[in-house]
This record gives sequence, structure tokens and C-alpha cells, in this order.
Amino acid sequence: MGLHLYGLDAADWTSADEGGWRAVASGVNGALARAGLPPYGPGDGPGWAFEEKLGRPMAGFTALCEAHLPAAEQAALGGWTVMVPVPPAGEVRLPFATAYDDTAEVVAAARVLAAAERLAAVLELPAELPDPHGPLVLTCWFLDGGAQRLAARSTAPWSTDLDAAFHVALYLRAAQYALRHGRPVAYC
Repeated sequence: MGLHLYGLDAADWTSADEGGWRAVASGVNGALARAGLPPYGPGDGPGWAFEEKLGRPMAGFTALCEAHLPAAEQAALGGWTVMVPVPPAGEVRLPFATAYDDTAEVVAAARVLAAAERLAAVLELPAELPDPHGPLVLTCWFLDGGAQRLAARSTAPWSTDLDAAFHVALYLRAAQYALRHGRPVAYC
């Protein structure tokens, strides 16, 4: 179990059943309409399912964010429930109960990507960082030794705190997935 980030497909996004996100989808489309933008719906085209587990300590990541990002970027990077590949007019706060809170915070994937890219540059994340094409690819790379073996040969800042590097890589790849595939990503 534990907390995961999942890419949502059109069926998840429009479902009113338990585990569905219809109320959030409606709120996002309301915010887009108020901004004069067209409604959003994820495509069901080809793509892989994004899924990663957030099972690593966050103290180093939090310190990294505080040292290198202004408060607004820190909130955009880690203070959301749902990330969408469209620009909501500011962050959208919706009264939608989740397993972890009674509201859903919606953020644009482009904002998450910008903050994650800044941190990735600070850490000098390696070119060998996996670009997941299936579930738990990053989680396993950091957990099963790939990251440790590469870090042992590296002098880049990422290699000194693999927990912080994992979280930066996680948000970087989640935002890239959302934008590339046109799908929202949510904590579940």
C-alpha cells in the first residue's frame, strides 16, 4: 500500500464511482470556462500508465525546495492533489474529499515541471535517470540498486541524497508524463 502517484485515463477522470474524479473534472472545467478556455478531458490514445510509489523520506527534498525555490514554487511542486496538463486560472481548490484531505488542490503540470527542472539542474540529475514507460520504474531504479550503483561513481550533488533525488525525479517525470500524454496525475 502507501501513497502513489497515478496517471488517470478518461474513464477515471469522468467516473462518478468511488475512485473516480468527475467532481474534480467538473471543477477544473469550471475554472477553465471562467478563464475563457475550452474544457479539458484526457485523451484515451496510446500511452502507458504512470504509477510511482512515494515511499522515501522527504526531509532532504523539503530542505532542497526551501533552499532553491520561492514559496509559490514550493507549493506548486508539492502542494497539489491533482496535476493537469492544462493551465487552470491560478491554482484551483475544490471541495472534493480524498483519502488524505477534504479538498482537492489542482495545479498545472507546466508549473510543476518548471519547479522540478530547476531542482533537477541544482542536483545535476544523471542522464541515466529512467524515463518510465510502465509502473514503478523510478521507484524500482532508486530502490533496487540502479541509482546506488550510479551514485557510487558520481560526484554530482544528486548522488549525496538519493531520497531528495528520487522526489525531484518523481515530480519531473510525472509532469513530463502529464504534458506528453495529456493526462492528469493524482495522489491515490
